[in-house]
Amino acid sequence: MQQQWWHGKTAYQIYPKSFYDSNGDGIGDIKGIIAKLPYLHALGIEILWISPIYKSPFVDNGYDIADYQAIDPTFGTMEDFDELLARAKELGIAIIMDLVVNHCSSEHEWFKRACANPHGEEASYFYFREGVDGHAPNNLRANFGGSVWDKVPGQDNLYYCHFFAKEQPDLNWFNPKLRQKIYQMINWWLDKGVAGFRIDAIMSIGKDPTFPNYTPDALGDGMCACGAMNAQCNDVATRFLQEMQATVFRPRRAFTVGEVFSLQEDNLADFIGDEGNFSTIFDFGPRQCVCNHCAYYAYDKLTIAQYRAALFKSQRQAAHCGFIAPVIENHDEPRGVSCYLPPMWHNAAGAKALGTIIMLLRGIPFIYQGQELGMLNVQFNSIDEFNDLQSVEEYRRCLQHGLSKTEALAVLNAQARDHARTPMPWTGGAQAGFTLGQPWMRLQQDYPQVNVAAQDKDPNSVLQHYRRLVALKKEPSLQQLLTYGSCEEVDTPYEAVICYRRTLDSQILYVAANFGEWDATLHLPGARTMSLSTGKVQLQGDKLHLDPGSSAVIVG
Repeated sequence: MQQQWWHGKTAYQIYPKSFYDSNGDGIGDIKGIIAKLPYLHALGIEILWISPIYKSPFVDNGYDIADYQAIDPTFGTMEDFDELLARAKELGIAIIMDLVVNHCSSEHEWFKRACANPHGEEASYFYFREGVDGHAPNNLRANFGGSVWDKVPGQDNLYYCHFFAKEQPDLNWFNPKLRQKIYQMINWWLDKGVAGFRIDAIMSIGKDPTFPNYTPDALGDGMCACGAMNAQCNDVATRFLQEMQATVFRPRRAFTVGEVFSLQEDNLADFIGDEGNFSTIFDFGPRQCVCNHCAYYAYDKLTIAQYRAALFKSQRQAAHCGFIAPVIENHDEPRGVSCYLPPMWHNAAGAKALGTIIMLLRGIPFIYQGQELGMLNVQFNSIDEFNDLQSVEEYRRCLQHGLSKTEALAVLNAQARDHARTPMPWTGGAQAGFTLGQPWMRLQQDYPQVNVAAQDKDPNSVLQHYRRLVALKKEPSLQQLLTYGSCEEVDTPYEAVICYRRTLDSQILYVAANFGEWDATLHLPGARTMSLSTGKVQLQGDKLHLDPGSSAVIVG
């Protein structure tokens, strides 16, 4: 493996609307991010991913981009962004943007001109297709519900394709002129000093331009999830991604992390190897085990054994070809502690133990804002409190499936993306210290206790534990081991224990956590020194005793 500047780094994701509001309008902004850079620096962050701050009508919270080279006034100005780049550079923090190029906004000038002239150049930047027998061109269902097809404004039988909201028309990657415009835009940001990109929903660019019909799925509406086409067209997406990597990313040494699902071991090297499409991809293994059905109401609750199996499947697949990016949660998922751990560990002990396991896996870990505080899911009281388009659609699916409103609300309280989008709690005071105004979204109910100010003063807090974990990854004697060392599961007789071993040459390090109700004793050959622990643990020779809810890092 070729060594790269991003190896050994810890990354952090900011959802800007909910991070910190500097001007009292209730919405987080760029100056708010600048104000909190010292906090991120103290945490040990060296790569900062910022979710979209481009000009947008915000139908999908900024993932509908109207101008790829403009900052939305909601977040500030381009001058603010330039200051952010400069201040972050002073602290050794590389900024990466969100690259959303499967689709744009229906307010983008390209789409406006395409609609005005369906036979002009811009129309070929999109998928315009004639209807069939008075119906949409095919039976694919959009990710947010309904058909992927809507009529082009002013046209009787001409449709445009959108795999997400109707306000997010899909871009036609088969058009080389469009691809060149995208590459020019990417280079423009790299020239400004951006270090790379998180690449959103990128496998959705893999399409069959003939748009055939598909076998209807289990939802019973005669349609099929649009992901079925993507799954069959991975080779199409890969061809475009290879071109983008060779044309833009590799020559600029840009760091890229792909939002990619359902890869297999035989093609993983195409995505994260030395010649792969990305620097890394997120490890969505556990989440895919949860959401392996077509609606929230059918999602599964994982056992610790199932969660463990998903983690180490990903580690085994990536072991010989590159790095993956371990994650607990992000803006598209509920909070990880609430989602993956038994209810008895929906607390600081569980959050610390889970952090211990994920942060020291092989790869480039990403912390999502609030994860380092152990934030849990929100208890929403009404569908009206949800903001996300996906939540509204899933609520409708629940009711259509026969669930009561109370049952449908319970489903969303377990699975909605909104849980990760509530404002960051900086203090236990008014509005959680997030804003002087009215927050754009409700606060998490536990913020008087779970907040940065309180945890900063508590040496046993989740925040302080995350700081120690990141510092451990940078420890000179362990840095090479924790960056390039192998990662192998250690088998134990306990269903609720996760344990693995990192090795490099003669160095060895064990990581273990007990998410069960009973004590566990592990035999760890070569174990010598307890480097880090949470809860009640004891090392006697090469025997590690873990109380319930505890975790440990052992150096051999």
